[in-house]
Amino acid sequence: MGRPATKPLDLRDGFYIEIRNRGSKTGIKIRRDNKKQMEFAIKEYEKTKDIIVLGEFKNGKSLNKAG
Repeated sequence: MGRPATKPLDLRDGFYIEIRNRGSKTGIKIRRDNKKQMEFAIKEYEKTKDIIVLGEFKNGKSLNKAG
């Protein structure tokens, strides 16, 4: 088995959303290549899941400015 990895994964370039079951504290991140595909995925999952839009990532860092 072995020990689980402790180094956080670098995110690939693209647009990310996090999908959670309603009322859950954890979820999974889903990557899409462009904004249009991300918006389609949001429409697909929003009926049954909670959606958090993480935005665009490049070189492992977010391009969205907070505030």
